[in-house]
Amino acid sequence: MKNLVVIALVCLMNRTTNAQERWIIASDHLRQPDTILLFKPSRYNHTREYPVVYLLHGYSENYRQWPETADLQQLADQYNFIIVVPDGFTSYYINSPIDKAARYEDFFFKELVPKVQRSFKVDKKNIFISGLSMGGYGALRYFILHPDYFNTAGAASGALEIDYPNFQRVSQLFWQSDRMVDDLAKIIGDPETTDWRQYSISTLLRQHPDFRKPFIFDCGTADVLYPLSAQLKQQADSLKIPTTFISRPGDHNTAYWRTSIEYHFIYFRQSLKE
Repeated sequence: MKNLVVIALVCLMNRTTNAQERWIIASDHLRQPDTILLFKPSRYNHTREYPVVYLLHGYSENYRQWPETADLQQLADQYNFIIVVPDGFTSYYINSPIDKAARYEDFFFKELVPKVQRSFKVDKKNIFISGLSMGGYGALRYFILHPDYFNTAGAASGALEIDYPNFQRVSQLFWQSDRMVDDLAKIIGDPETTDWRQYSISTLLRQHPDFRKPFIFDCGTADVLYPLSAQLKQQADSLKIPTTFISRPGDHNTAYWRTSIEYHFIYFRQSLKE
């Protein structure tokens, strides 16, 4: 029996009648409830349909990362989008093949997406997804696997290639420990017995040769993950996928993401379908 959905409405009223919503969803697919923040345009009208943008956070962060990085209410007002920010924990937004209580992809598409569509008048032609680092991986993963659901997608500083040696190096760089690869091993299995590369964006593109939908991605040139984005650009070009790749100064940090998300929203507005 599915757990009841608990919704807490946090009324963060500004000068208009806008409210930010906070949902807590107890899921059949996750070990713990998921917290979601939602930002509606200040002049939200229940009689019209709105585009939706899902924003996915990075590893070791939570649903508060994006609101602490960018002014999401301002973005919702400026672009007239509904913005949905879920908590992805350390899931990499995938279904674990070894832990039935860590099936995030099922939670996203079977519980979160239907609830968003029940709660708001969603313009189903214009549903977008983006994210940073781990969330950039998740956004492109979902877009490649569910191209009919999303209009397009974005990734900032994406952790795009699931590779044990590289991730171990990154983990040591940021946390001076193996926490990142240890967490991922709990989700997808021991790297000595499991081919982690099967989850990489490059692998997903090879497995879906008919995928040709355009998307945007970017990375700072000083970012340790920059080579992954450069490799994705080369692969996308070879596959004739019409991508927009922004390479500019920056590192793997909040200062970079605060400005990069603006490019994604501009791209999404330009991609709106009538």
